[in-house]
Formats: sequence, C-alpha cells, structure tokens
Amino acid sequence: MLFCLTANYTSKALDAMAKNPNASRRDAVEKLVTAAGGKLVAMYATIDEGPGAMAIADLDPAVAPALVGVLASSDGVKDIKVRRLFTGEEVLAIRQKRIALQGAYRAPGQ
Repeated sequence: MLFCLTANYTSKALDAMAKNPNASRRDAVEKLVTAAGGKLVAMYATIDEGPGAMAIADLDPAVAPALVGVLASSDGVKDIKVRRLFTGEEVLAIRQKRIALQGAYRAPGQ
C-alpha cells in the first residue's frame, strides 16, 4: 500500500546537513524503507511548514507505524504525518463497498 510521509527537519538535523550539504537524505530513507520490506517510490523536499521532506513509499500497513516510530525517535525530524494513498481503482472499490454497506447502518434516532 502506498503511504505519504511528511516531516520537518529539527534544528539539529539542519545543522548536521549544513556541515555535509552533499549528503543524500534519500539514501538514508531508502535504506530504512527497504529494511522495512518496502519500496521508496519518490522523495521530495518541502518548505510548507519549515524545511522538511516528503516520501512516498510502498509499505505493508502493519510496518508503517513502526517505521514512523524509528523516524520520530531519531531527533532528526518532527511534525511527522502519515497518509494512506489510494489508487483510482481502490477508490472505486471503496465506493462500491459503501453502497453495499449503506443499508446496514442506522443513524442515531432512526
């Protein structure tokens, strides 16, 4: 399953990157994702809430929280967000499942 992970770098990480500006963060993230049994699909730099990164990775949903735990404990990133991405085909299947389930639910007061 595809996940989009975003995070902002801590000041400690920014200082470390300033000392070695040619180091690739993609290599480090790809190594972690691969160790988790996944595949890094893409990685981008972001600046929306501060200098940070966005990675799109194909991961087992049971592994994604563990990977985020590693990132969160590293003191290199903060404000980590994880979003499950859905393909067009998956969205169609979700819509069809919703229609099939609709009759089984009653809102409060009905």
